[in-house]
Amino acid sequence: MLRILTPGDIRMAPGISTEAGSILAALGASKPLVVVDPVVHKLGLAGPALDGLAAAGLSAAIFSAFSPNPTDTEALAAVEMARAAGADCVLGIGGGSAMDVAKVVALLSRHPGSLRDYSVPRIVDLPALPVLCIPTTAGTGSEVTRAAVITDAATHEKLLVLGSALLPAVALLDVELTLSCPYRVTVDSGLDALSHALEALVNRNASPYSDGLATQAMRLIGGSLERAARDPGNLAARSDMLFGASLAGMAVSHTSTALIHGMSRPIGAAFHVPHGMSNAMLMPLVTEWSAEAAPEAYARAARAMGLADSPEALVAALKGLNSRLEVPDLRSLGIAAETFRAAIPEMARQSVASGTPANNLRVADEGEVAELYHRFLDESMSA
Repeated sequence: MLRILTPGDIRMAPGISTEAGSILAALGASKPLVVVDPVVHKLGLAGPALDGLAAAGLSAAIFSAFSPNPTDTEALAAVEMARAAGADCVLGIGGGSAMDVAKVVALLSRHPGSLRDYSVPRIVDLPALPVLCIPTTAGTGSEVTRAAVITDAATHEKLLVLGSALLPAVALLDVELTLSCPYRVTVDSGLDALSHALEALVNRNASPYSDGLATQAMRLIGGSLERAARDPGNLAARSDMLFGASLAGMAVSHTSTALIHGMSRPIGAAFHVPHGMSNAMLMPLVTEWSAEAAPEAYARAARAMGLADSPEALVAALKGLNSRLEVPDLRSLGIAAETFRAAIPEMARQSVASGTPANNLRVADEGEVAELYHRFLDESMSA
């Protein structure tokens, strides 16, 4: 069954974040909880949206006490603030972390229980508070997806929550908020967006709808990521990245992710590697392994990036991007080989348990995932 779920209102224009207040008021909301990334808040990037709330007469509570890999404990603190403030909507401003917390707050403010109660394999199609998302990075596409990823503070496992309850009502794409994004954040979030487009295109759940979104996203991101990283004030490159990331988000929201993300999340949880960075580190290896069973699909992905019509061209391009954009390896991150190797059995278990590796065109069992982790480690340490 093909089911198409997207925000009912997506607006893109420089400065569009100032309209947050009038849009929420039109939805009948008056008491938003604003979940804003602490760095974004400190830099004043949320200012235009907050000014818009005040201008519309909305009384806002602000929550920013969460980490780059937010935990369920932090999300529940935000839920408590929302309940205490009588929040009737949630505004998420920042990267994927802020928007994911905002979406979880919208769900748990209306429903009891722990976050794990709502994580996959359960699909959460429940009523929730309306959410408006404003991304400040071009990466996760969380502003247009029905997913959120939050870390279980007790087990350090990344929990995926999926369903229409997580789908924002409105997304505002304001390129001006991305212009001050530092180099590393631009690169890691951009490669995360590329991994979304790639995994949507080579996915067992793909459809003509998701293929169209993913193909266009790969074209935009492939053509603009390096320009945006090298020339951060380039408005055209930043706009292409922001739009491409949202298209990739919509695509992967319909297919779900696959083996790259399935292997990436446990690395992030165990070693605190930023999500986009761990996706980028794994992308060439997993693509090369997966393409052995589906060469035509990966050749199509290569064409979408304007490359030669072969999986080999795609793998070479991904390796080249990682090299030119200075994506680190495990050794340069200071992760000891022995420590990583000891974590492989549990990471492989978590990877397969997440369900997303089953969406890959070449499905890996737990042993094969473990073998891929070992290959990844060996390549990293020999580089």
